[in-house]
Formats: sequence, C-alpha cells, structure tokens
Amino acid sequence: MSVHTYEDETEDGTERTEVAPVKPRRIGLWKLVTVPAVIAVMLAATYLWLADAELDAISQNALAGDAVRNALWQHVELTVISTFFVLIIAIPLGILLTRGKLSRASPPVMALANVGQATPALGLLALLVIWLGIGRRAALIGIIAYAVLPVLSNTIAGLRAIDPTLVDAARGIGMSPLGVLTRVELPLAVPLILAGVRTALVLNVGTATLATFGGGGGLGDLIAAGITNQRMPVLVLGSVLTVALALTVDWLASLAELLLRPRGLEME
Repeated sequence: MSVHTYEDETEDGTERTEVAPVKPRRIGLWKLVTVPAVIAVMLAATYLWLADAELDAISQNALAGDAVRNALWQHVELTVISTFFVLIIAIPLGILLTRGKLSRASPPVMALANVGQATPALGLLALLVIWLGIGRRAALIGIIAYAVLPVLSNTIAGLRAIDPTLVDAARGIGMSPLGVLTRVELPLAVPLILAGVRTALVLNVGTATLATFGGGGGLGDLIAAGITNQRMPVLVLGSVLTVALALTVDWLASLAELLLRPRGLEME
C-alpha cells in the first residue's frame, strides 16, 4: 500500500509529520467480467442461430470465413486510424485554445466542430465522396470530422476546470510553462480527456459502418448486403459484430480511464 505524507503544526508550534495510507487502485470484478460475459453470450447465441439457419448461396458467399474476417479487420482499422488522427488533432488543438490570446479563437473553433458533428454522417460522407472520390480516404475524413468534438470539448473543459491556485503555485516554485502543462494541468485534466476519447471511440465504431457507402469497407458491407439482398442472417451477423466491437472498445476504454486516472482524483 502506498502512502502520502503531510505536515501539521501542533499547539506548541512544532511541526508533526503524519503518514496517510492511500488505497491501492483496484478494478472491480464486475467491471472485468460483466461486459466480456455479455459479449460472449451474444456472439455464442448468434453463432448457434446461424449454425441452424438454412443459408442459400448468396448468404453463404457473404458469410464465408474470409469475407467476415476481412470486414471485421477493415472495421477495426477504420476505428483505430480515425481515433489516432482524432487524438493528434483534438488534444493539441484543445491545449492551444486554452493558451493566452489563442483562447479567443475557442468559440469559432468549437462552433466549427459542432457543425462537423451536427451534420448527418451519411450526408457528410456523400459530400466527401463527391469531393475526394470513392475510397477509404473519404470515409476516414468523415469519421474523424464526426468524432473530433467530444475530445476537443473535453480537453478544453478539463484544462479550464483546473484550480488556478494550483497553476500559480507551480509557477511560483519555478516551473516553466511546459512543465506546468505536462506535470500539473494535463494530469489533472486526464479524467475528462479520457471520457472524451471513450466517447469518440464508440462514435467511430458506429460511424465506420457507413464507410461502406463510400467504398471504405468494414462491417457495414455485411449490413448493407443483408439489407439489399434481404438476407437476415447476413444483416444480423454484421449488426451483432458491430455491437460486440462497440461494447469491447467501450469496455477497454473504461478500464484505461480507471487505470490512468491520477491517484489523487480517485474516489474513496
């Protein structure tokens, strides 16, 4: 068990040092087990249902091992790549928009980010396909534009919510502006930033299903094929895999959010 020390002054003016125990970081068993169990049951039930279903040639071709595996892998790639670019765009931009004179640009930038998310994802993708042509690039740009807002807004909110006296104290002991940012401000803003990242991840998994309409691939191919060809097994498998992937991503992000939270901000 780790400890924190602090000093107190007694009635006679002498200083007394006390040690306060800090509870170790723990992850509840329910958080580790519940979501994976739900995902496993859902996938097992879908597998058993498909095993008993009568599949025609079209369904068998759409659900061939390589087709499903490739669609799932493409979906994961779309989610990971788009989230990476969201992070390297939104977090630095959020930091800049809380620094000095650049903070004046925060309202118009946030308004632009709101426009990106308020625009229907399918309509935005259609415009990007007209501009950039069919392919993964248009799909990725659409997904990124749709997911920037939660990370950007949470980064700004997290940095602005910090007690100014803490920043002044850090400057008072001689920290540079970069040191104050990296050692004081960002660690304290981590919970809100991670919450925004978690939201963006789940958004990206859902929005990536629309990449199929721009030739971007992913599990949306299965869903679209199931709807177009009126093949329920294909539609169900694509939908279940998308939900399972979203739940998995959200579960992993919740664990990361708990593990990366600064100890001083943990709830007793």
